[in-house]
Amino acid sequence: MQRGLKIVFLLLVSFVSCWMAAPARAQSGNAGTIQGTVKDPLGASIPGAQVEIANPVSAYRRTTTTDENGSFQFPNVPFNPYHMVVKSSGFAAFTQDVDVRSGVPVVLAIALKLAVTSTSVTVQETGGDLIEVDPTFHTDVGRELIDRMPLESVSSSVSSVVTLTTPGVSADSNGLFHGLGDHASNSFSVDGQPITDQQSKVFSNQIPEDSIQSLEVITGAPPAEYGGKTSLIIDVTTRSGLGVTQPHGELTGSYGSFGTANTGFDLAYGGKNWGNFVSVSGLNTGRFLDGPEFVVMHDKGNEENLFDRVDYKITKADTIGLNFSYSRSWFQTPNSYDAENATAWTFLSADPVCPPGQTGNCGGLGPNGLPVGPEDQRSKIGTFNISPSWTRLINSSTVFTLGAFVRRDQYNYYPSGDAFADYTPDLQFETVGQNRTLTNAGARASLSYVKGMHNFKAGVTFEHTFLTENDRFGIADPTGNVVCLNPDGSPDTNPAITSFAQCTGTLSPNNAANNAALGATVAPFIPLLGCYDLTRTAPLPASDGCPVGQTTSGLYHFYGHTDIKETALFIQDAITVHNWSFNLGIRGDIYNGLASAAQAEPRLGIAYNIKPSNTVLRLSYARTMETPFNENLILASTGCNNPVIFDLQESVPGGMCISGSIPPLSPGHRNEFHAGLQQAFGKFLVVNAEYIWKYTHKAFDFSVLGDTPITYPIEWTSSKIPGYAINANMPNFHGLTAYVVMSSVAARFFTPQVSGVGATPGPVGVFRIDHDEKYNQTTHVQYQPWKRGPWLGFNWRYDSGMVAGPVPCLGGEDCANGPDGGGPNNLVDVSGLSPDQQFQAGLFCGTVHATPTAPISSSFGANLCPASMYGSNLVKIPAPFTENNDHNPPRIASRSVFDIAMGEDNLFHGDRYKWSLRFGVINLTNKVALYNFLSTFSGTHYLTPRTESAELGFHF
Repeated sequence: MQRGLKIVFLLLVSFVSCWMAAPARAQSGNAGTIQGTVKDPLGASIPGAQVEIANPVSAYRRTTTTDENGSFQFPNVPFNPYHMVVKSSGFAAFTQDVDVRSGVPVVLAIALKLAVTSTSVTVQETGGDLIEVDPTFHTDVGRELIDRMPLESVSSSVSSVVTLTTPGVSADSNGLFHGLGDHASNSFSVDGQPITDQQSKVFSNQIPEDSIQSLEVITGAPPAEYGGKTSLIIDVTTRSGLGVTQPHGELTGSYGSFGTANTGFDLAYGGKNWGNFVSVSGLNTGRFLDGPEFVVMHDKGNEENLFDRVDYKITKADTIGLNFSYSRSWFQTPNSYDAENATAWTFLSADPVCPPGQTGNCGGLGPNGLPVGPEDQRSKIGTFNISPSWTRLINSSTVFTLGAFVRRDQYNYYPSGDAFADYTPDLQFETVGQNRTLTNAGARASLSYVKGMHNFKAGVTFEHTFLTENDRFGIADPTGNVVCLNPDGSPDTNPAITSFAQCTGTLSPNNAANNAALGATVAPFIPLLGCYDLTRTAPLPASDGCPVGQTTSGLYHFYGHTDIKETALFIQDAITVHNWSFNLGIRGDIYNGLASAAQAEPRLGIAYNIKPSNTVLRLSYARTMETPFNENLILASTGCNNPVIFDLQESVPGGMCISGSIPPLSPGHRNEFHAGLQQAFGKFLVVNAEYIWKYTHKAFDFSVLGDTPITYPIEWTSSKIPGYAINANMPNFHGLTAYVVMSSVAARFFTPQVSGVGATPGPVGVFRIDHDEKYNQTTHVQYQPWKRGPWLGFNWRYDSGMVAGPVPCLGGEDCANGPDGGGPNNLVDVSGLSPDQQFQAGLFCGTVHATPTAPISSSFGANLCPASMYGSNLVKIPAPFTENNDHNPPRIASRSVFDIAMGEDNLFHGDRYKWSLRFGVINLTNKVALYNFLSTFSGTHYLTPRTESAELGFHF
């Protein structure tokens, strides 16, 4: 099949090379061109005529005037339908609907009629302008909306835009969003460049928000040109300076809560045949990430962005372009109260974690007898991207595009200076550091042909991804790999004991037999892990099997390097026949990495426009290849072949490997079906709704190495994702615009796990993954009563709550830590969580609420609560004896969050130079709420507390 794809590609290039000229202009990437001439009834050119194009749903609007020859041009127009109005004094206004769906220029010849009266005529959109006869469900977001929307995340603003404008998206912490029930199966297409790496802040730096002209977020069945990770496709058109003969730009600065300072500068300039857009921005804040506490601790960060786009028309038929960007971010890992106060090292002397001979309070001393301070983990990410392209207009109907790209992420995770500061009970047992690079290089070529009812596109993409992973870790938990047990089965943590021979007197060797007999709650001692147990300070015995020359414990170093080659070929055609629209296509993907796969993927979509009622009905189907996440893919695929990692996972409950030869993660496949309806109500409201059903064979998720912050992909047998998504949009009505997006998407995954470190087969079953959410919605209202005057923007975001982590429960089929079976006391025991974790979950027992240092309690004692008095105000705990991992899991409590922004875009009513002022408040009511609690993937995170900011801008 690979040979066949290569042959087709060569034929395609040879075919294109035979075409040689045409006097028109094309636009590459995800945008097109509208151009034409305006003439009077006698055929004479009309200079100075005003031409405007607008999309009332995305709020995209551009205006130009014709030159001395009556010509006009709109370059870099995002793919969408537009309503065009042409006006000139003494002539009747002309209107026409224009559909931009490819890089082939839309060329218009417009003849104006003489006005019958001198009355000014205003031409408005109709209900038909609000609908699209497109089988693919999507959401359009223009620059005008982005500029005025209150955005929650200062460090991941693009994620905030997608989450707040797109139905089917579940909001998560740190810029992570879950599209249509998938963990992070999202991809970006930036001016045609495919990017399938994860874009949340803890993985990579996003494209700067101020470089974006528009977004098209595809949530329907993906057309054949998209592959890899297609649950959510963010099609980005960046800003351009092409045709900007009068340079313009802006300089902004803002300051707000948590010492957040943000500065930005952008400039667009060019000429008729060239253009450049450049933006530079910087951020410094005291709350860079979403922390495990509502109170902000150890959460500083900064970010710098540079983006530059150059366009140049070297001939009338040839255009070259270059996108360049670099982003750097540095940030602290937010601390919990436990981490900030080194709680693990301040227990009383009766607790076995105290050093031998210590009396009274341990005073925060580690096994080496030295003070243990606050946790101090940090990250640094550098992202570089360069993407050149060449577009040739072969004739008035055909465009050829050739592009190349190189994108590189370097991610560094730095542990605390004191390894023991990284130990947090029930959360992190190891100290860990990482230096990981991901380089994605490739080339793409496509041929677009637009003629009559056909909009045809064929293309090929080749990607070569290079992965390098460097991880270092060591055990920082004194109970993580204990050598001896006390008579009561508790672990002995004497740092000087390193071998069974020292288990004398009342101590017993912590082997499988003694461990079971004494009912120990820790795993049996694993000799090889003793080599990397930093809590053991004495020399190590030879029986541990440490590397030659190692006599004391130290860090383990894991290194991996591999490359992945992916080739894709697609052919698609959008056919419009009367009221019908058909999307037909097929895609072939070849994946060669640690595993190999090849698939053919048909795509089909049908839409029908009932014009009298302004209704569009649609159906679509797609088969897609689902490729593994690249982040830590080597560790995930080969870790169980490594004896140290195999033993480390063996010591983690529920994390052991199936065997030492688990297969690497390999691509799966998905069948998805969509049925939708779009309905316009007059010219002031359009509703777009879609039902989704997806079945995936080999479905991907994430887990963690041991109990560290290092995450890697895993693979379950299958998943089923049903749900619905609705978008209702009200275009501008006397300065008032609004939209509502809402959705309900389930994420049901089926065991066993088939690949990835920590695979545990177990019985076949089904569970809801942690980003399953029954319902969420965003309502956005924007009002500007006068064209020149202040404006107001308002967001209301409601989330019913994603599936929560292990909360002490009230009984049920999957309740492992609930009441005592309904006995006379019927007590809930929450001792499995530290007081701080109980506080994070909002647990209470009657009137006693957990605090960061004191657990819930009752007359029966600390950590014990009668079931009738037990509850939480941050997590929804299922009713007694109803908990079930599939049908009724614990969830984060529902929440409503309100954001507001207001501003004036022209304070002093200038013409050429303008000053703007903006104020914003995020989480207006200071709602205390969680994104997640003890998520396997990311731990616990709170929503942003109330945050105020003010921005001053100069525009020219």
